[in-house]
Order: sequence, then C-alpha cells, then structure tokens
Amino acid sequence: MAFSEEALRKQLGKYKFRDLTIEELKNVNKTYPNFTFSMNTYTFKDGSQKDLLNFSGTVPVKYGNSYNIPIRLWILDSHPFAPPICFLKPTVNMGISVGKHVDAHGRIYLPYLQNWSHPKSTVLGLIREMIAKFEEELPLYSLSSSDAARQSELLSYIAKITEGETDLKSKSKIGGGKTEGCINKITIVGAGELGIACVLAVAAKGTADKVVLLDLSEGAAKGGTMDLDIFALPNVEISKDFSASADSKVVVLTVNSLGNAQTYLDVIQSNVDLFRGIIPAISHYSQNTVLLVASRPALSRTLTLRVFSLLLPR
Repeated sequence: MAFSEEALRKQLGKYKFRDLTIEELKNVNKTYPNFTFSMNTYTFKDGSQKDLLNFSGTVPVKYGNSYNIPIRLWILDSHPFAPPICFLKPTVNMGISVGKHVDAHGRIYLPYLQNWSHPKSTVLGLIREMIAKFEEELPLYSLSSSDAARQSELLSYIAKITEGETDLKSKSKIGGGKTEGCINKITIVGAGELGIACVLAVAAKGTADKVVLLDLSEGAAKGGTMDLDIFALPNVEISKDFSASADSKVVVLTVNSLGNAQTYLDVIQSNVDLFRGIIPAISHYSQNTVLLVASRPALSRTLTLRVFSLLLPR
C-alpha cells in the first residue's frame, strides 16, 4: 500500500505510541518515497506470532556502481522505544552475501539496532547506517539467468511438495546431470522417527519418483527402517552410502546431535561437527540440491540457524 497517513493511522490502531510512529515513518517517506506499508503476521524465533507493520522499499547503495537494495522493516508495536526487525528482501534473481551484518536468511544486524535508544535513534538514522554498512560490504549479488531459473524451479517444486500436489513429473533436469531415469528424487537423511515420518509423507503424496532414506546410525537397522520394509513401499531405497543420494532435487536433514552437551554452546558445537560430516558429502553428490532442515520448534530451529551460519563460507 502506498504511503497514506490516514490509512497508516487505521493500520496502527493497536500500537502503543501510534502518533510517534507515524511521524517517524512520514519522515522516512519524504526521503524514500518508494516505501510501502502493510500489516502482516510476523513469526518470532520462539514460534509466537503477531500482526506487525511491514515497511518495505529500496535504498540506494554505491558500491562501484549504484544499486537499489530492497529491504523490509518490521515495526514493533512498542516502537519507537524498540528497534525494527530488519531483513533484506531479495528478488528471485538475487542471492544473499552472508557477512558481518547479514545472515543467511537476510536478517540485518547493525550496531545502530543494538544501541537503539529513543529519541536519539530513528528509522531514518537506521536506514542511513544501513546504507553506509552496505557500501562497505554489498549484501546482495546477481544470480546468472540459469541460476535464477534453477532457483525458481526448485522453489516451485518445494512449494508443490508442501501443498501436496502430485503432478510433479517434470521433464526438465536441474543441473543437467544424469538421474538414471529418476526425474524427481528426494533424499531423507536420518532414520529416526522424524526421518521415517518424512519418508511416509513423501511416499503418500506421490511427490517423488524415488525416495532415498540415508540411515546414518551405527550397527544393524533399527525399528524404523524395519517398519519401511514391512510397508514394502515402492520407489523407496534405504542406504548407508551417501552416493545413493546422487542427483537429488531435495535433501531433508532430520538428524541432530546433543552429544555430551552441558551448555547451549556445547549443543551448537556438537551439531556443527555433525553437519560438517554430512553437508560436504551431500553437496558432492547433489551439487544443485535444496537442503531442508526438519527440526523441532524453538531451540532446535535456533540451533540450526546458528549451525548453518558457522558452516557457510565467509
């Protein structure tokens, strides 16, 4: 929605300091008239949700050339006494450059946010610092047309899996590799209860021509894989060899490790060590796959994000 003070006032009906918030956003709109707003549901790290003002637009950044960097600011209902939650908003032909101020999910972290204090801190001041930091380290890069097309196709495929569509017999092959007659292949890593549930769900929806279950447990197969043998599901292969996952469109990671963890950092390190042994092997056999991490909410999801941030190249 284009900027309108009257419409914004209606949207911010439940905000504690509505007038102060409106004045701030009016000042932003004078400098950056391309920004639009809407009320959307934001999901916090603990899984709770709240309807918040979503303020989106582009900011000009000079990094050799001039770029318009798309950003999204979530304005909390306690604004201006609490800082916005900031994200990049890349288009389909943009990739995120993970760095000092941006994580793999596009969340923006700045000293200005950490030191937020009303009335000294403002959204306009935040955007100015954002531009300054982005001019030191550009947060986005352009994907090649083939990369963008592949990303779009993969995201569409994942969306169809989620929606339970069964007409997924695409004739195109992502990455151009041989698939030995298997067009849509999904690999599930981990033969625990969650891994077995994922295999059964994918098989029931008919969303893959072949499903591979990588059982990384030591010793003989346990109850879960025995259950699959009993079901005798067609097109489901159980293996302990990473090569069985070759040319997968999607790889679902259902494994996690607590080890002998005594602290939060111990848990992170344990999972870093686990993923260091899995991800390189998966990427070796399926270079163009999409990795999905299936985990319990709250703590496990947070650990997953931290683990991937540690594994991603700098």
